[in-house]
Formats: sequence, C-alpha cells, structure tokens
Amino acid sequence: MKAIGVIRYSRGESPSREEFEELLRSAGYDVLAVVEQKREEHPGYNIGRGKLEELRRLVRELRPDRVVFANRLTPSQAYNLWKELRVDVIDRWQLVLEIFEKRAHSKEAKLQVELASLHYEIPFVKEAIRRIRLGDRAGFKGMGEYQTRQYLRHVRRRMGRIRKRLEKIREDREIRRKRREELGFLLVALAGYTNAGKSTLLNALAGERLEAGNQMFTTLDTTTRRFGLGRRRVLVTDTVGFIDNLPPFIVEAFHSTLEEIVRADVVLLVLDASEPWGEVKRKLLASLRILKELKALQKPTLIVMNKVDLLGREEAEEKRRRVVELCELYAPSVRGVVAASAKEGELEGLYKALEDLIPHLPKYRPLEVVVPNGTDPARVVSFIESVGEVLGVDYSDPVRVKALLPLGALKELGKFGIKVEALNEADHGEEPVNDE
Repeated sequence: MKAIGVIRYSRGESPSREEFEELLRSAGYDVLAVVEQKREEHPGYNIGRGKLEELRRLVRELRPDRVVFANRLTPSQAYNLWKELRVDVIDRWQLVLEIFEKRAHSKEAKLQVELASLHYEIPFVKEAIRRIRLGDRAGFKGMGEYQTRQYLRHVRRRMGRIRKRLEKIREDREIRRKRREELGFLLVALAGYTNAGKSTLLNALAGERLEAGNQMFTTLDTTTRRFGLGRRRVLVTDTVGFIDNLPPFIVEAFHSTLEEIVRADVVLLVLDASEPWGEVKRKLLASLRILKELKALQKPTLIVMNKVDLLGREEAEEKRRRVVELCELYAPSVRGVVAASAKEGELEGLYKALEDLIPHLPKYRPLEVVVPNGTDPARVVSFIESVGEVLGVDYSDPVRVKALLPLGALKELGKFGIKVEALNEADHGEEPVNDE
C-alpha cells in the first residue's frame, strides 16, 4: 500500500521523522511523501488550512491508499480530513496497531492487540453516532444509527470477554512465576525502546535463535528462556518494545505482558548505543517514563548500551558517561550502565554487573541453614549455590551453612528436611568458619 505521511510539530509534541517513516515501512507502506508543519494544533484538521490544501494537491497527484498522521487525531479531525481528502486517514496509534496485528503470533498477543484495537475504535464509533444524528454522513462502516449503536454494544461485550480471557492467562502465568521463585530462579526482564536489540540480547544470553529482525515491534509475544550465570538459576524474559508517548489503552491491553517487568528481580533496560546522542537520550527518557507509569522505575535496573561494536571506544565511553548523568537525575534505581554487543556476543561487562548486583537484591536474605544428620551437606551446598550465595560453612555437628538466599526458595529447601535460621547482620559476608 502507498501512503503520504503528515507530521505536525508543536511545543508539546516532537515526533521523530525517521522513526515515523520506519513505522510506515514496518507496517508495509510505500512512503510517497512526508508533509511537515510547525504550528499549534488546529481543532478541526490538526494541521492548518494552508497545509491542508497542499496535502489535498499531493493526494490528487500521488493517489495514495492512505494518509497517515504522526500526531494523534481526534475522531472529529479524522472525519473532517476524510471529508476533505476523500482517502482513508489514520493516525500514529492506528499505524502502531496495524504493525501489532502483523507481528502477533501467540493467542495472548492476538487477544491483546484486539483489545487495544477495540479500545481505540470506541471514540470513533461514538463520533459516527453523533454525525449520523446530525445528518452529516451515511453511517459508520455503511451502517445507520441503530446498527452503529448495536455495534458499539458488541464492541464493549467483546472487550469484556477478552479481558476475562487475558486475566486467566495472567493467573496461569502467576502460578508459573511462583513456582520458578520456589525453585530459586532469578527473574530478569528485558525492557527498552522498540528495535533496541532486546531479542538479539535474549538469543545471546540463552543461546537461542528466536526471530530478531531489524524492524520495529518484532516481538509482541512474551518469551522466557534460561541462561547460565555461573551456577545460578536465571530466567530472562523478552517483552514488547516501548515507543514514545505510549497511549494508556495499549498499556492496559498489554498489562499481563508488561507485568513481567514489574515482577522481575532485575530489569535490563536496553539502549541502541549506535544511534545519534539525541535519539539515545530521547528513547532513554521515554523508556524511563514508561517504567514510571508501570510503577517499575524503582526496580533494580541495569542499563545495557547495546550495539557498541558499531562505535569507536571514545564515542562509546562518552555516550556511557552521558547516560550515567541522565540516570543520576531521573532514575536513581539504576545500579549500573554497561556496554555490550549482543550480536557479537560481547557480554562480559553485563555478566559481571549482574553477578555484582545479585547479592544486593531485596529478595535475598542472610540466613543460616542447619543440615540434619543423614542429609548430604554437599547436596545442600550445591543447591544453595544454584539459587544464592554461600557465605561460609561450619562442618561441625550439625553442619551449618551461612548463605544469602531468596525467600521464595525456602519451600524447596524444606524438601531436604533442614532448618533455616536468621543470620545476624554482623555475620553477613564472613569467610568459611571451618573447612575441615
């Protein structure tokens, strides 16, 4: 399909032309032209009347299938533009939903996309009803007022059914998550702007070959894989990419997927470091805003500056310094900024940062494990090393192991028939007591 893009810049909005064109291409459009204007929003057409006349001439000359606005259109503006241009007119968020529909594969992702699409459609159906009552158009999708009202009721019923199905999926995921915590798994979530390289990073960490294209919103389906970090049990989850000014209806629809970020022990916020600094800064701040909206900004977070193989050493270090400065201002929960190249497998700095961070996570507590007679101490120590950190071992009778342990793993430890006691803070970090 062929499209003409329209971008209006105002003080409150600053859409990126490069990102907008990439969105159009990701949706499968052939971009014929992009019209730009700097002015405040016109209440009737979004753009000014002079620019509207220029757009009308372009539509007559180029004959696009659609005109796509980078700005959010009200239902009234979309209808007025359609009446003037006589061609389909959509905005940025309908464009994003079209991409989502192409990328959704799992049952959950398809339901989430449908919920977001129906949520987006409701204001337009209401506007159609208003227009019909004014005698201004034939109807919504060729329907009259009664049929349009019936359709609106159908949309709301369908949204209710989808929410119930998504809630069941969320409950099933919560059961699996609790079981993973009992087994002592550390939960790591990948977050960040779309096309930052999150799926490539998951592949590099877990040794997988999942789809990871150089395009926007390659991943809509939640994917969890295990990866090795010494002897620790670690699970990493890829999540849907962020985009600037993410609307509330998309956040609501993808709540069960984005919840993986909220429930994770560690968040890896991935940045594409190869982009110009202005884009890196814009996308970092947009990602931090979304994490704040999700109430996940206080989670222990590591910033992963991906694709540093495309930069020189000095440029990479300068960008890293600037990212650190921004995090000090806007995200004090960030525990470190590491350079990496997921494509080239250069992840040593990330592994070290994770290993340094894990003992200080809120889920870990200093505890003393008392191993009863008849239980192999080596087996207990091996399990503790896989889920936490051994601080010291006293091989007297009974054997006592001082360790940092996640509370979720205590149930699994109970299967050994052992006793767990609180460890005094003064003993935290002691060397082995007795190694006979």
